[in-house]
Amino acid sequence: MNDETVALQAVPDTKRDLIIAYCRMINSGIVGEFAAAIPDDFHYASQYVLSEITSKNAFLSYISAKLDAIRRGGVPTFAEVGEWGGEACAVLAQGDKDRLVAVVMAGCKDGLVHRLDLCIVPSPHDVERSGLYPS
Repeated sequence: MNDETVALQAVPDTKRDLIIAYCRMINSGIVGEFAAAIPDDFHYASQYVLSEITSKNAFLSYISAKLDAIRRGGVPTFAEVGEWGGEACAVLAQGDKDRLVAVVMAGCKDGLVHRLDLCIVPSPHDVERSGLYPS
C-alpha cells in the first residue's frame, strides 16, 4: 500500500472511490466489485458510440465483451484516476500510459454510479493526472 492509497482510505470520497473501482475493473480486466456499484437503471454513453446503454445488464454484457476484446487484442489499456473541474474522473490510455485516448466522467448518487460518459471532450490531456492505476 502506498501513501496515496492510505490517504484515500483516510478521507473517503464516494465519487473518487467509485472511479477507483472503475479503474480497477479496466486495469484488471475483471468486472468484479464495479458490478455492485451500479443500479439496474444505469446509463453509459460514449462519444465513440451512437446509442446509449440504459441498463445494468446491458452494460455488464457490453463491458465484459470489451474487456475480453482488450485481453485478446494484446494492446494494454490503462485507467488512471484523474480530476477535471474539481471532480474525480478516469483517464484512459492505450498502448502505454501516456497515449491518452479518453476521459470517463461519472454521475454518482447514494454511493452508486448512475451514469458513465466516455468522452474525448474534455481532452484527456487537460485532465489532472494522479499516477494512480488501481489494479
